[in-house]
Amino acid sequence: MAIPRISVHTKPVHDGTSPPLSPLRLDGVVDYPAEFAAQYREKGYWIGQTHSALLDSAVSAHPDRPAVVDPRRTVTYAELSERVQVIAGAFAAEGLGRGDRVIVHMPNTVEYVEVVFALFEIGALPVFALAAHRSAEIHQFCTAATARGYVTVDKFGLTSYGDLATEIDTDFPEVSTFVIPVGDESWAAGRPLPRVDRSLPSDVAFLQLSGGTTGTPKLIPRTHDDYLYSVRESARICHIDSSSVMLAVLPISHNFTMSSPGLLGMIAVGGCVVMAPDPSPDTCLRLIEEHAVTHAALVPPVLIAWLNSSALADRDISSLESVWVGGAKLPEEAARRVAPELGCTLTQVFGMAEGLVNYTRIGDDDATITTTQGRPISPDDEVRVVDDAGVPVADGLAGHLQTRGPYTIRGYYRAPEHNRKAFTADGFYATGDIVVRDPRGYLTVVGRSKDQINRGGEKIAPAMVENHLLAHHEIHDVSVVGIPDDALGERICAYVIRRDPESGTPTASQLRAFLRTERQVAAYTIPDRFEFVTEFPTTSVGKIDKKSQGS
Repeated sequence: MAIPRISVHTKPVHDGTSPPLSPLRLDGVVDYPAEFAAQYREKGYWIGQTHSALLDSAVSAHPDRPAVVDPRRTVTYAELSERVQVIAGAFAAEGLGRGDRVIVHMPNTVEYVEVVFALFEIGALPVFALAAHRSAEIHQFCTAATARGYVTVDKFGLTSYGDLATEIDTDFPEVSTFVIPVGDESWAAGRPLPRVDRSLPSDVAFLQLSGGTTGTPKLIPRTHDDYLYSVRESARICHIDSSSVMLAVLPISHNFTMSSPGLLGMIAVGGCVVMAPDPSPDTCLRLIEEHAVTHAALVPPVLIAWLNSSALADRDISSLESVWVGGAKLPEEAARRVAPELGCTLTQVFGMAEGLVNYTRIGDDDATITTTQGRPISPDDEVRVVDDAGVPVADGLAGHLQTRGPYTIRGYYRAPEHNRKAFTADGFYATGDIVVRDPRGYLTVVGRSKDQINRGGEKIAPAMVENHLLAHHEIHDVSVVGIPDDALGERICAYVIRRDPESGTPTASQLRAFLRTERQVAAYTIPDRFEFVTEFPTTSVGKIDKKSQGS
């Protein structure tokens, strides 16, 4: 079956009356070496398109097609474009502009898409927080990004985001805060911003968040050129077109949901994105039936919940063509259930916000689809699998994954010390994954070398959770580890030494409440299990033996 090609257009970077733009230089960004950038342009990977131009192409080709749907409203491509220009004007009127970093902290709503593309229009850089993040994380992001803006909603479901905006407004007086009433378009009104691109394709388009191994977020700078190359290729590999309808089940700001092929892939081909307010089977299977959804991006726990749901028998999901599953390794047993029980194909996705993305392909044999995590997007994705000493290992042997290529970053934002550890001298990113590569280039993930917990696709730094728990006055010490779990891959377990071992306090429920209310951390970072001990196991050199704790 032929893979469809995507027609693309670029957008003028000035209107003939204003001076041409100069490249945006952000202090702390590691650029692609000039010889590599020239090679990626020459080979047609980087085509000189910005995210604003991507939307313009879709509007020109499909003005009346639905672009984004949520429970409150549906917007066509033309309506989305008009709204983007009005919101861009509102942002510009508040003094935001090219190069400003703006924290976007929003759930799965139409407003999210409008805000992000409005920021692209003014040349500002969205910093993609997850809706699950709370005060502790947002404060970190504002500091790390030197943010000039913070955008959120008033409330969504049972969560009030407006209170957090007030807190940010107080603690960061230099940050302009915007609280959007969901479903109320009158919050931004006035003159639309004149239609001219305020970014160059080589500019950093936005900053994403790395899972990291410490409590300090690492910011990932992605350019328009490199990111949109991966988006276009993802759309082509996954066979989506203007008739495709994607259900956004996971947080829309997650790299997977944004680009693999995600929201941006759908916009690239003129498809439609249906926003799911939650990932439950009842909600999602109903939306698949109502909107004739053709594709959905899932993490293994969500897929397994769908497979095990009694709601499957009550819903017509025959429109579903494919599910893309990534974020964590999918058990082979669950992979084999997809075709017979959901009636669609499975595409395994293994990627990272730093760059490299792998897919199984439509037409691959069953063994490849159910047991591997795919092969890279690009012929110029360079992949090395090395041993502990950095020496390449033969195909079929497990080793550390290193990679560089036309959409993999060369360094984190303002993190020179960490970059020296995370990137090799010749520019390969050390992903922290242990993989096996077969002779065809397909990768199978077999573990992690980084001190990081992968809980259902969300990466949690044990050190961050430990630091929050150690703030409790009744805790002497704590060690946080990942423990195996069939559904989530890993759960979080905290081994706690109380200051007074005889007291019986704090209890597990008290510590969960402490993290949730006093430390205000994201719910997915709160340990699933607490074990109260009097000492930790140690290695022969006296360090805490986390491997034995997590076994």
